[in-house]
Amino acid sequence: MNTLFDKIWDAHVVQHVADGPDQLYIDRLYCHEVTSPQAFDGLRRRGIRPLRPTRITCMPDHNIPTLHQDQPISDPVGRKQVETLAQNVKEFGLTHYGLMDERNGIVHVVGPERGLTQPGMTIVCGDSHTSTHGAVGAIAFGIGTSEVEQVMASQCILQTKPKTMRITIDGVLGRGVTAKDLALYLMSQLTTNGATGYFIEYAGEAIRALSMEGRLTLCNLSIEMGARGGMVAPDEVTFAYLKGRPEVPQGEAWDKMVEQWRELRSEPDAIFDKEIHFHADAVTPMVTYGTNPGMAIAIDGTIPASATESDKKALSYMGFHEGEKMLGKPVDYVFLGACTNGRIEDFRAFASIVKGRQKAQHITAWLVPGSWSVYRQIEAEGISDILTAAGFELRQPGCSACLAMNDDKVPAGKLCVSTSNRNFEGRQGAGSRTVLASPLTAAAAAVTGVITNPNDLL
Repeated sequence: MNTLFDKIWDAHVVQHVADGPDQLYIDRLYCHEVTSPQAFDGLRRRGIRPLRPTRITCMPDHNIPTLHQDQPISDPVGRKQVETLAQNVKEFGLTHYGLMDERNGIVHVVGPERGLTQPGMTIVCGDSHTSTHGAVGAIAFGIGTSEVEQVMASQCILQTKPKTMRITIDGVLGRGVTAKDLALYLMSQLTTNGATGYFIEYAGEAIRALSMEGRLTLCNLSIEMGARGGMVAPDEVTFAYLKGRPEVPQGEAWDKMVEQWRELRSEPDAIFDKEIHFHADAVTPMVTYGTNPGMAIAIDGTIPASATESDKKALSYMGFHEGEKMLGKPVDYVFLGACTNGRIEDFRAFASIVKGRQKAQHITAWLVPGSWSVYRQIEAEGISDILTAAGFELRQPGCSACLAMNDDKVPAGKLCVSTSNRNFEGRQGAGSRTVLASPLTAAAAAVTGVITNPNDLL
């Protein structure tokens, strides 16, 4: 009767505190430069070292520039954070994928692509979008800075076990509909707090048909529904993706590991605290129109009437009005990247639209791979040639314009079609306006200069 979540969680409980949280063993801790300094300071004050340093992987991603990474970072705050991380990992003997390291990139892109993220694991990071790693069949969630210190010191964390929710998507996603569109659709239906207190397992025909990269996108956005995290049961898609990755077992050890991973599934009679069903036919290319990811509509739909004062405030900020179409709205910036859509599949999708076309003259486009591995694959597959011919420039890896913590900031008042995960006020720069969309929709906007249904260009 156990769910997949129950199986993994229960296998990692070191101690259950009566009327309190569980002491949960953590298999993998990821650290970046923003949320780790205080944790390292805490270890230093207590005169202790990480209990299991081989289980900790560190890399800068939020503050790093996406041009001229071989030169000193110009922003003094960002430079200080990146340098501090490098000093801390050296002092404490941890694995570090530093700036210009061929393994560097966004932590939630690098972890899966190197095989550090594996089925059945418990994974944490001081970053809310750690839920991404659940796509391989792991329990992965974001934690606070004090909790990062806990894990470093003990390889454990105190956590209250969340409730379980299964979201089943029956049927087949239609033409031009991506995992990003599916996630935006789910958020539009469930709202940004519809899964609060739950850990989601995604299931159904449409989920099984997703590539691993699509699953990573979907799980990445689970947190935007209020969920503690999201996961997909490992299957042949998972195993094919992980096989041969640098950090997974090889040969006979690999075969044995896969046999163990095959057991990681919810039982047929598993009981979830909540079950929700949708059909893939209902999902079309989607865009947001407000200032939270749940304010999303079909790209050819109209902006609905505001139900709350918060909705009215969001429309006022965006400069949109009830009853308007999103199609045809002028766009200033396009951002392809982030831990949501910075993988090779996303660049293939973008290139499929822009091939043989030209970037709209007034558009500023930031195309940012999620890692150096993705960057190299873009070049090897000839995608960089397609982008260059269409008038685009490929930038270096990093979180980039997902959040205003580096040089890639959208100016006040400008509208950006973005493949990132949040469209909050000022998220991409003070006064900036963000429309969340898929790589296909971002590409359509980049070549037309306005919000455009990608199916018109496919």
